[in-house]
Amino acid sequence: MNKKEFKEGMRDGIPIALGYLAVSFTFGMMAVKDHIGILQAVIISLTNVTSAGQFAGLDIIVAGGSLIEMALTQLIINLRYSLMSISLSQKLQKGTGTGKRLLLAYSVTDEIFGVSAARKGKLNIFYSYGAIAVAVPGWVLGTALGAISGSIMPAFLMSAFSVAIYGMFLAIIIPPAKENKAVLGVVLAAMALASAFAYVPGMKKISSGFAIIIVTLLVSAIAAILHPHVEEEEVSSHA
Repeated sequence: MNKKEFKEGMRDGIPIALGYLAVSFTFGMMAVKDHIGILQAVIISLTNVTSAGQFAGLDIIVAGGSLIEMALTQLIINLRYSLMSISLSQKLQKGTGTGKRLLLAYSVTDEIFGVSAARKGKLNIFYSYGAIAVAVPGWVLGTALGAISGSIMPAFLMSAFSVAIYGMFLAIIIPPAKENKAVLGVVLAAMALASAFAYVPGMKKISSGFAIIIVTLLVSAIAAILHPHVEEEEVSSHA
């Protein structure tokens, strides 16, 4: 069963890896341009596995920022992954040990969370491991290739690569949104609230990291109240 779940995870991880390859390629190129070594860039990608956090961290490194500034920036930008990890921990099958949960938490990204959360019923952690086993190498490989390529690629192609990850995430959330009205409502509400943080004068002052956290907590809380999830076992017991 675990082997089957792992293979399915690898299959679903392929498009994620391809998207990661494109985005991390841009990070690798930018890192080298900012005088970060190829090996250093690869290590950053291997230990972080986060696009926004790495690009923000690169700016701080170039500006000569302090370690405290780096830590706070990463905390704000990546705090949503803690929420995603907590959410997935509730979906995991009973008996999943702490060590296995920590290994999953290391590579919880928006896309890994998306495909894992979309699985029907309880989540077999080996499915997520399969997706991670393909996606993370794609992220690291893209960084290495971008760093090696240096400044060969034209600026307009770099801009195209930078938006690839958003298209990939849309490909993950659109199918379940078409099947489930509750999911569609969550997506639309999140888009509306996120847009408010981007354009409403008073809300624009809130940092992007905190904006993401507020959107996640508020929309998920409202969805939980209006459309509570009913466990399959509970449904069968009432049948």
